[in-house]
Amino acid sequence: MKIRKAVFPVAGFGTRMLPATKSIPKEMITLVDKPLIQYAVEEAVEAGIEEIIFITGRFKRAIEDHFDKSIELEMALKESNKDKEYEILTKISEMCDFITVRQKEQKGLGHAIYCARDVLGKDPFVVILPDDIIYYRESVTGQLIKKFEEVESPVLAITEVPLNETNKYGIVDVKEKIDSRTFSLKGMVEKPKNNPPSNFAIIGRYVLTYDVLKSIEDCGTTHGEIQLTDAIRRVTESSGSYGYLYDGVRFDCGNKLGYLDATLHFAMNREDLKNDFCKIIKKYC
Repeated sequence: MKIRKAVFPVAGFGTRMLPATKSIPKEMITLVDKPLIQYAVEEAVEAGIEEIIFITGRFKRAIEDHFDKSIELEMALKESNKDKEYEILTKISEMCDFITVRQKEQKGLGHAIYCARDVLGKDPFVVILPDDIIYYRESVTGQLIKKFEEVESPVLAITEVPLNETNKYGIVDVKEKIDSRTFSLKGMVEKPKNNPPSNFAIIGRYVLTYDVLKSIEDCGTTHGEIQLTDAIRRVTESSGSYGYLYDGVRFDCGNKLGYLDATLHFAMNREDLKNDFCKIIKKYC
């Protein structure tokens, strides 16, 4: 079954990026010349996604506006013969269909995904956390979808992290190594305080099934939140899931150092910027 829909949970406050996020959504912070969320949307579209579902909260209108048409600006660019800028701008709203669902209370990632249930129906779907920006040769979402088409079970993007940092992530419990990048799972633990089952961390890309959506209904709350990992673990125990060691470089742009790291990386990999940018960096080194 073709996967056409992707859920983007974007209702969070972005407190790690204050004061920048006091008046703008963290997803709209600019990385070089595009907002963070556009990188994630483009990754999804490259993977064949046709419908993006934003799970938003209050003060997130800027995200909707960014992916909507801007008639006045488009006309101004056209009249000024700024054809390149006009083409870039019009492509943003034409990439795919965009739907917005309001999460009225922030009750965790599991709850955010469940808010999209009426739009998702019973089809498999993608979840993308736009804080995690990934530099790739092939869309990481596309890599996961290809693997899902093979195994027909939930597939989670995973990466190796130092053992002393496993308490910052959801950590998978590996059942069996299938190939160099694929692992069948027997469970997962959200931010283990000690004795992590592995050092493979779940990163913000998932291909999930209707079973996971149904499982969220039966999950209780932890510290007032419904954890997505709890729902995936239930499905894993009953019918299985997989971790996929994706090919790409991930940056946590939900914090300042991760964002600065991403800025350097993306700028230095731009042919139109890297030479001049390198000269600027040398002034401070």
